[in-house]
Amino acid sequence: MNVEETRSQRSGYLMVGAAAALWAASGTVAKHLFQNGLSPLDLVQLRTTVAAGVLVAWLIVIRRPGLRIRREDVVHFVLLGAVLGMTQFTYLFAISKIPVAAAILLQYQAPVLVALYALLFSAQKMTSLIAASLVSAVLGCYLMVGGYNLDVMGMNAQGVVSGLSSAIGFAAYSVRSEQGMRTYGPMTVVCYAMVFAALFWNTLQAPLGAFFENHTPRVWTGILFVGILGTVLPFGLYSAGIRIIGATRASITATLEPVTAGLIAYGLLGEVMETVQILGGLLVMASVALLQSRRKGAS
Repeated sequence: MNVEETRSQRSGYLMVGAAAALWAASGTVAKHLFQNGLSPLDLVQLRTTVAAGVLVAWLIVIRRPGLRIRREDVVHFVLLGAVLGMTQFTYLFAISKIPVAAAILLQYQAPVLVALYALLFSAQKMTSLIAASLVSAVLGCYLMVGGYNLDVMGMNAQGVVSGLSSAIGFAAYSVRSEQGMRTYGPMTVVCYAMVFAALFWNTLQAPLGAFFENHTPRVWTGILFVGILGTVLPFGLYSAGIRIIGATRASITATLEPVTAGLIAYGLLGEVMETVQILGGLLVMASVALLQSRRKGAS
């Protein structure tokens, strides 16, 4: 691998890592919004609609050609938007019903599903490098969120099922967005996915209904944070990262989210991290470092 390829690969990992950090912060803010009376249904409508509006405006002003898609690809984006919309709802619903740590742990079974899809339905092989990184990331995620302390059987069943559904959705989004980026740029893919996700939730609910509820300025600040810094920016970064390093590696790298969430809880909320949790965080970081140790496609 030459220097330019190495830099490109590194930028892909950095993009996904930054996306994971923003998603971690967004999850904490979302939990706060639920505690202030906002429902997951309302938040997903607000989140997708705000994000879609910002993305469309950005493309109009900065990159108008990115708004053009072929008529035959509309169905692809409709399905991608539906998957994205359901993924966001199931994750937010899980957060509202079970501990954030449990919701994160359940969603980050997605890399396993992405790797299995690649193994069964694409030309990509399960190399020893990817397998080792996958095991390290999932185990590290489990330890980092304190999975050994979670009473999964005693948790709200709807929350657990919703968390698992979010893993399936996140995996499907990762794979389908990678397919879309064979033709279109990352921001075009994210924009149309978000537009159709917003249409999906504004059809299932009263159109823009959540926008007309009596939210306090503090709640609106949280909504905008989740919609822009927790959706537009991280999904854009994640998609750009997928284009460079592929869906399997990107989904494994995204397990940095629970590590970041743990650091946020430690630094801002004063929560104590156990030795085993620190070990889990190190395992996740080691898995990402291992992925970068050889070029994409190496064994």
